[in-house]
Amino acid sequence: MNYEQLWAPWRLAYIKGEEGEEPVREPIPAERFLPGADPACFLCQAVPEGNEEEDHRRLVVHRGQLTLTVLNRYPYNNGHLLVAPRRHLAGLEELDDATHLELMQTLRRMIVALKKTIQPEGFNVGLNLGKVAGAGLPAHLHWHIVPRWSGDTHFMPILAGIRVIPQSLEELWELIRGEAGLGIRD
Repeated sequence: MNYEQLWAPWRLAYIKGEEGEEPVREPIPAERFLPGADPACFLCQAVPEGNEEEDHRRLVVHRGQLTLTVLNRYPYNNGHLLVAPRRHLAGLEELDDATHLELMQTLRRMIVALKKTIQPEGFNVGLNLGKVAGAGLPAHLHWHIVPRWSGDTHFMPILAGIRVIPQSLEELWELIRGEAGLGIRD
């Protein structure tokens, strides 16, 4: 029987649940946060306009006037994005019409960018409302865009409870930002 070795060393700290897997980030001055923001929320931390290096560390791939798109640091699949309102809002009923519209437009824009860059065969797009519904960050509403390919549910999740993501977040960040023609801001 032939075996292939899968190499994804950056995932080990996450799989083991080790402390310190998060990159070190400089504190953000309070005046840079939007009103109502939670300084402990990673999405709120990514909202303030930064230089390209800061945006790269926070995995910000796009900012609209009212929305933010970041790479998921712990992706379900390669290309997993989070699209969120810039404001710290927990429920759909808190969205104004302009933010809701921009969120939907951003979802479409990111799907087009992923199709152009990594050519998935399909997508799961959705959100989890509330902790009991699976929201890992229930206080800041966000949509997941998860690219899918035939056979991407291979033996690793079944036998070992592990997903292998074949591309680094840094490489994906560069690819989506560059080849898809996305600027960080509209």
